[in-house]
Amino acid sequence: MEVILNADVKGLGKKGEKVKASDGYARNYLFPKGLAVEANAQSLTELRNREQAAQHKIDMDIAAANESKKKLDGKTVKVTAKAGQNGKIFGSVTSKEVAAEISKQFGVSVDKRKISMDEIKNLGSYIIEVKLYTNISAKMTVMVSE
Repeated sequence: MEVILNADVKGLGKKGEKVKASDGYARNYLFPKGLAVEANAQSLTELRNREQAAQHKIDMDIAAANESKKKLDGKTVKVTAKAGQNGKIFGSVTSKEVAAEISKQFGVSVDKRKISMDEIKNLGSYIIEVKLYTNISAKMTVMVSE
């Protein structure tokens, strides 16, 4: 009997897969526990619709990431910090501050955990990388001034 899994089942398959299972196993274990549904026309259509919706969401995320990359790639973010003698900053410039400045200056919301940068403890300019999506990132310059 062909079934569509509602959850991962060890030794059978992963959630959302259409697999063959013995009739007894399906009727006595998978169906009562809600782990699977019978693969009829309606459930196959629902599965196809879920897969298309998931793919559409991925496509939309990639398009949004590419749009953000166009806005950010090669741009300079200006950050101000108090500094002492010899251009040494009191404390350091964090990825949280950089993310806030990117949002303020370019209107693009970026998660602070997606910014990879070295520790910034002096005035000057630094190259950072902003990861927007899998395999999509933008290189930017952070200009730290007093």
